[in-house]
Amino acid sequence: MRQIAEDKLLPTDIDAEPPVQVAAALRPVIRGYRDEIEREQRLPKALVEQFHTAGFYSLVMPRALVGWNVANSSIGQLVTLGLPDEGVHEIYARGADTVIAGTAVMGGGRAVPVAGGYRVTGRWPFGTGCQESSWMLGSFQILDGDQPRRSPDGSSVYWRGIFQRSEAQIVEGSWDVSGMRATGSFDWTVNDVFLPERRTMVHAGVPLDNQWKRWPGISYALPAQAWVGPHHSAVITGIARAGIDALIELAGEKTPRGRTGRLCENPQVQDAVGRADAILNAGRAYRSAMITEIWNTVAAGGDTTLEQRARCRLAAVHAADNAREAMDLMYRHGGSTSYRRESRLAECWRDLQVVGQAATLAPEWYPMGGRVFLKMDPGPRLR
Repeated sequence: MRQIAEDKLLPTDIDAEPPVQVAAALRPVIRGYRDEIEREQRLPKALVEQFHTAGFYSLVMPRALVGWNVANSSIGQLVTLGLPDEGVHEIYARGADTVIAGTAVMGGGRAVPVAGGYRVTGRWPFGTGCQESSWMLGSFQILDGDQPRRSPDGSSVYWRGIFQRSEAQIVEGSWDVSGMRATGSFDWTVNDVFLPERRTMVHAGVPLDNQWKRWPGISYALPAQAWVGPHHSAVITGIARAGIDALIELAGEKTPRGRTGRLCENPQVQDAVGRADAILNAGRAYRSAMITEIWNTVAAGGDTTLEQRARCRLAAVHAADNAREAMDLMYRHGGSTSYRRESRLAECWRDLQVVGQAATLAPEWYPMGGRVFLKMDPGPRLR
């Protein structure tokens, strides 16, 4: 298998990188599918093909993530790299841009051991990207008799498995949401499906530990905290940037009722745009700085510290909170346009609120980070 990520220091100008430039060029194309995306609750096949052509689905450590589905597929790809070599080569036999959907968190299925693997039945939520995927990732417990298999210390043990997409059934109507409809994050099930052992691995940590270190390259040596959290954070800050752009465009065209000047001539709107830009970029800069620090530590052959990993997670959450604040400013100053369902401001606000509810961006990460700095045990989610 070819190595996807290069061993080098992170670039100082992320926006000048080819993937970002390609993503920017595709923006009007993506917007052209807006009505179909909202109606069908999936990415159109023609758009997915363009993502493949652009190389977005073969980015394992994207320097810029193009939307929620690509971000989640990247994490799924990392998880699969922890499989035995035989399983990895089966999944990527047709290329490195294989799309992985499903969820990396514990629970959802139960498995009975059989010759060569397991027979699995289960239901999992948040099957993001299930319509364009080739494989589905789910977690399960193995039953020994009628009891779940346990570790030597008596604790519960979970496994991860990779199922063929054709073996999974999508639960229609299970993704009825106000925003991020196009992600198609439906519940999905498998029923008594044979899962070969080569496509299973122990679920090592909560929610995700690095089980792919054997692959060469800095990307694969990074701690999971540099991946999980920052990947969703990049999506929410991107949406906030779109929200700022939407108000700027609106302000240049709209004359509010009862006023003689355009919205852009209002000093309060000018103040809000300036504040939103500063707030958003401050969060992005902190996140970039922490990811770069961890990357450069690993590149130099060092081990990351718990404090570094904590700051990386805190920076991801803080950038997301800044995105919320910036988006709220834009929504407020858009006036009655903001709540019209067809407006870009309304769309950005809805999508941003859905992304912001992800567990990876929850406020509970702040006290976990605080416990690290206070020399206390942060708990199993941050280590």
